[in-house]
Amino acid sequence: MEKEILIDATGKSFGRLASLVAHLLQQKDLPSWMPNKVIERKVKVINLSKVKFTGKKFKIKVYRHHTGYIGHLKEIKLEDLWKRDPIKVFKKAVRGMLPKNRLLKKRLKLLKVEV
Repeated sequence: MEKEILIDATGKSFGRLASLVAHLLQQKDLPSWMPNKVIERKVKVINLSKVKFTGKKFKIKVYRHHTGYIGHLKEIKLEDLWKRDPIKVFKKAVRGMLPKNRLLKKRLKLLKVEV
């Protein structure tokens, strides 16, 4: 079994790439897949800056979060967040595609991304 899977993001669609990485982090491609186990196998994504966004999503998509204070709903466009930190955007997309359970943090630690 491989200890590290290398994925080149050049020319690939952002969402499909995030979906593939989430699938690999869950080890669903292995014949010995068990939903309650995490096998130490890293997934490394290179050339993230060369990924493509389809349609108008890059200009229109907005990420929102609330700080907890009244009236503090923060919004930032995908385009601005991508310029600031593309790794954060990709990890946020992959995190949204993984199951929300006790293995989520362990799986995300196995993801390495290079711009």
